[in-house]
Amino acid sequence: MDQKTYKDTLNLPKTNFPMKANLANREPKQLESWLENNVYERMLEKRAGKPQYIFHDGPPYANGHLHLGTILNKVLKDIVIKYKNMSGYQCEMVPGWDCHGLPIELDVEKKLGKAKHEMDPVAIRSKCRDHAKRFVGIQREEFKRLGCLARWDDPYLTLSNQYEASIAREFGKFVENGALFKGKRPIYWCCSCHTALAEAEVEYADHKSSSIYVKFKLNNDAELRKLWKLTDESIYVLIWTTTPWTIPSNLGISLNEKYEYVGVKVGSDVLIMAKELVPSVMDAADIPYHENDIVGSVRAASLENNTCQHPLIDRTSLLMLGDHVTLDAGTGAVHTAPGHGQDDFVIGKKYGLDILAPIDDRGCFTTESQLDWLTNVYVEKANPLIIDALKSENALLAASVISHSYPHCWRCKRPIVFRTTDQWFISMAQNDLRQKALSAIANDVEWIPAWGKNRISSMIENRPDWCISRQRLWGVPIIALICQSCGQSHTTSELVANAVKLFEKEGADAWYTHDICDFKPTDFACPNCSETEKFTKESDILDVWFDSGVSHAAVLENAEKKPLPADLYMEGSDQHRGWFHTSLLTSVGTRGKAPYKRVLTHGFVVDGHGKKYSKSAKNYVSPEKLINQHGAEILRLWVSSEDYRDDIRFSNEILMRCIESYRKIRNTARFILGNINDFDPNSDQVTIADMPEIDRFALSCLGELTKKVTTAYETIEFHAIYHAINRFCTVDMSSFYMDILKDRLYAEKADSLLRRSAQTVLWQIIHTMTLLMAPILSFTSDELWQAMPHIMDTDLCVFLNDMPDVCHIDQDLNSRWQRLAKLRQVVMKALEEARANKFIGNSLAAKIVLSTSDDDRQFLESFGTHLADLFIVSQVDFGDKSGEYVHHDEMTGLSVSVHHADGEKCARCWKYAMNVGKNSDHPTICNRCVTAIDA
Repeated sequence: MDQKTYKDTLNLPKTNFPMKANLANREPKQLESWLENNVYERMLEKRAGKPQYIFHDGPPYANGHLHLGTILNKVLKDIVIKYKNMSGYQCEMVPGWDCHGLPIELDVEKKLGKAKHEMDPVAIRSKCRDHAKRFVGIQREEFKRLGCLARWDDPYLTLSNQYEASIAREFGKFVENGALFKGKRPIYWCCSCHTALAEAEVEYADHKSSSIYVKFKLNNDAELRKLWKLTDESIYVLIWTTTPWTIPSNLGISLNEKYEYVGVKVGSDVLIMAKELVPSVMDAADIPYHENDIVGSVRAASLENNTCQHPLIDRTSLLMLGDHVTLDAGTGAVHTAPGHGQDDFVIGKKYGLDILAPIDDRGCFTTESQLDWLTNVYVEKANPLIIDALKSENALLAASVISHSYPHCWRCKRPIVFRTTDQWFISMAQNDLRQKALSAIANDVEWIPAWGKNRISSMIENRPDWCISRQRLWGVPIIALICQSCGQSHTTSELVANAVKLFEKEGADAWYTHDICDFKPTDFACPNCSETEKFTKESDILDVWFDSGVSHAAVLENAEKKPLPADLYMEGSDQHRGWFHTSLLTSVGTRGKAPYKRVLTHGFVVDGHGKKYSKSAKNYVSPEKLINQHGAEILRLWVSSEDYRDDIRFSNEILMRCIESYRKIRNTARFILGNINDFDPNSDQVTIADMPEIDRFALSCLGELTKKVTTAYETIEFHAIYHAINRFCTVDMSSFYMDILKDRLYAEKADSLLRRSAQTVLWQIIHTMTLLMAPILSFTSDELWQAMPHIMDTDLCVFLNDMPDVCHIDQDLNSRWQRLAKLRQVVMKALEEARANKFIGNSLAAKIVLSTSDDDRQFLESFGTHLADLFIVSQVDFGDKSGEYVHHDEMTGLSVSVHHADGEKCARCWKYAMNVGKNSDHPTICNRCVTAIDA
């Protein structure tokens, strides 16, 4: 036989599994197959009767296309769903969409233009509904393209009749337990969107504001003048603010009795401020200051209930004591406008002040400001006018412009105002809601990462009453009636129950299409004036965070008949103020318990430099472009590769690393498939007892991988799975086991015990690894599953099979082979140097001589005649360092001498042997190969 003929006798790899994935073209066909074969439904059917794992999907907003953040979120959820179903649970994925709210309404109004003024509410709401449904359809297809399995044809939508009825029903429970009330409270108000905002709808951004120091002349100052031995000096209390437009609403000044206050002489004035802040105030005002400018000190308590004269309006400002006053900035004397701040409101209420907020929905001053020149002026434009007026009244000590963090509307990105208005609230004190929520956070919920517990606790601890009313149209109306006789709003459980019945049939549009008589109970009367006939319907809608916050009731309890709490909620870290927050309050407030057992929080997607993605910053990447170019599988791998507990970085460099990792995993799989093409796991498997030691070691490594990956799935640490599988493929397999295995696979007789043993291990590796990867690399795993040989009765869709059990793990064997692997690295380095210097070509052309300690020599000799195969050389010997190429490793103490191999090169296996040519029928091959082809 010639060399070509001998090559034909080798067991060379054969597989139809392509090296090039071609994911962008292959994935859509796989999606069609999953849909045609009802894979999601069959996955659930197969787990019928198994314990249920209740996963609840938080609703994304039905407006706009997906971005990397929503992709991150949905892929993380999909990994959980697939893993739980493959590991002994039945776990449904009922996707949902949040369909009401301001962004949709504004987009619709923008399209309608002036026509909106001629349309009735129901017509506008219909346009909003169509808009939301359109984007539900768009986003659904984009989510499906990611390979996410879910009940896509039957999602939950907050605009459905049943869901809107559930919202009303949950609203009614707060009515029934007395937690709902209407009253004046300071709230976030967007003057551009003309509505109140929830905390979750507020974001902080840098803003330039006017910083002013204002003098309020002290009344009843005789005692203090005497104490400080003053003559004709005027005494003022000095305040500081960055919102000059709130000065017309000033009704008081707050001090803290813990601080020392002093009088500082500035020209002919004496200014009262906290002693600790005197230097910074003087510096800000650019006024030279000496300690002897302090004329005396005064206790804050002695100033309580005294008054100052308002610098612009003929009224007084009350001096009060409050713990909210700090020394972080300002003067230690806090300008207090109860109509424009939470702390101001609280202390104003304590001291009996009026609630003055003289601006309208547009943020323009009303006549209530008592300053004619401000009427109809927008608050931001009022700042310079007020500053000029203060100057004219000699009440301004200093003014400058500062840049600081200030709340903005999340939608229009414009600065908001704090405004006290009549709104509907859920009380945090009634029924002890705050303390019950804090107790649930601390005792009943596992927070992943753990810092989530402190974050949401501080938010619940410090939040005011929940403002649930919005001055918009697209949402579920607040079910209440307004008395036309006295103007008071009122609601009852029966009124709400009547609305729920109509909403179930017609949706919330019924509030606008039906007469009041269809809602109003027969005994309904105004509790304020006893009116029974003359009422109008409340025009405000519910906060959309209430909509999504009651999803546990609308979806889990009502639609799915699943018991609370759910096993897992999973969203971005912003949902500590959003969905996690409102879900907790609605559940604790009506059921006395949290709606979830575990809450997992992931970070935001940022670019490679840690900056937020935005189109204006020109670092935005279109997911559609990425998927069309690289496939959704690479994005799934990226999601799993990052530690979601921090912000998740995405860049082209990171994407390329994921692509390279994917190639290594795919090539490992392809090698295995190619070498088990003639293997039938039903008849050809070799028992562990009959395997060579290296095969048993490979199975032990596989057991370690399975244990590590399973643990990572259970603890939801997917990045650990990525790294474990990547290392297993590149280090344990490609660089070690499969490298050593090639000779046995190619050159041994096809059905020999040695080859079948190797194939048994490879089959178990690819079988196990494919199942372990399936929740993450879903497309590739299913492609692999179709390509590999199976045991009879195995389901032909990978997701319909169970996660593998942890197989054989032998720690002693692992330690032994890990020790060999370290020594083998030294040998490989020596061979690489010899190859680089062209002393040898293929490593099989080498004979190596090892010089090491007696202990290491005894260890290496224990591998017997297999040692040459393990080092992929033709011969191994032991002796002193000699030869032209000697490599010494200080760490291990091993010296490797590289020599030319003894004997002749076998034309079939390329090993060098002294017995090549001993067989006259096959004079160019070694005895091992003669046996293989003649057997």
